[in-house]
Amino acid sequence: MRLKSVTAFGLAFLFLAGCAKHGGTGAIKIGLSLDTLKEERWQHDRDLFVAKAKELGAEVLIQAANSNDALQNSQAENLLTQGVNVLVVVPHNGKSAATIVDSAHKAGVPVIAYDRLIRDCDLDLYVTLDPTQVGVQQADYAVKHVPKGNYVLIGGAPTDNNAVLVRNGQMSVLKPYIDRGDIKIVTDQWATDWSPIEALKIMENSLTMNKNKVDAVIASNDGTAGGAIQALNAQKLAGKVLVTGQDADLAACQRIVAGTQSMTVYKPLSLLANKAAEVAVALAQKKPVPDKTSKLNNGKIDVPSILLATTQVDKANLDSTVIADNFQKKEEVYKK
Repeated sequence: MRLKSVTAFGLAFLFLAGCAKHGGTGAIKIGLSLDTLKEERWQHDRDLFVAKAKELGAEVLIQAANSNDALQNSQAENLLTQGVNVLVVVPHNGKSAATIVDSAHKAGVPVIAYDRLIRDCDLDLYVTLDPTQVGVQQADYAVKHVPKGNYVLIGGAPTDNNAVLVRNGQMSVLKPYIDRGDIKIVTDQWATDWSPIEALKIMENSLTMNKNKVDAVIASNDGTAGGAIQALNAQKLAGKVLVTGQDADLAACQRIVAGTQSMTVYKPLSLLANKAAEVAVALAQKKPVPDKTSKLNNGKIDVPSILLATTQVDKANLDSTVIADNFQKKEEVYKK
């Protein structure tokens, strides 16, 4: 009888070990490598992703690199040594992060690029709120409200492939207006690390060079919009010049209510984080991705990509989108 018990125990142990080895329920480890947690939106992403992964029975190990390429690469190596089953990466630098993908594949671990594409590598999957569409929505809003005049373009981090895709979307709308001579691009610069301070400097210089004759600012996200608005405010132009944004940050929503920022692009992060967590668990379990994917070339391969929809938001629909989804709280947005 005792031999049978030991045998039964041994079989049960082997079954559990096998479940752990193959990513059974409760045994999945997801590595989440973040560029930064300095911006409000990435804190939202982290919390939403962890909550969904936990709901699906997975543990999330998190590292944030403070926009340091070398640190992000070493942190990813550390996550791999901790035995993660899948690696989800928000790259600071879309090119140098290819090293992370190579290292993960050597360890037999699939990699998902979250929100930002990783270039020049055999990336397994890309999940994002469509960055090209974000640029289209920003420029579309601008030309509908200011179809003629001097435009300032403030791009995001030149190391972030998303910044390039956003700019591509912007230019697809702006080009016909530029070609006709209706719109003149008086400044076109990129803000390192999406820095509001860089955006402030770019805007200050542009106002000086153009003697304050600026009609619209297409700022690629809410942080750069905030920097541009600070410069406009110093010249008593805040609220008189159209300014776009992206992310529906609290400060941006407050500026929209105040009238100093014209619009933002709302990216439902719960949709993005939930989808990324779902497909991460699927890849960890070696199951097929349960969603239809598009193909997006990263310079080496056509990466299977899940592109999620975004929403153009201004004062008219702020309550019915950002606030209705509880992304921002009404009392905080309308705080006097």
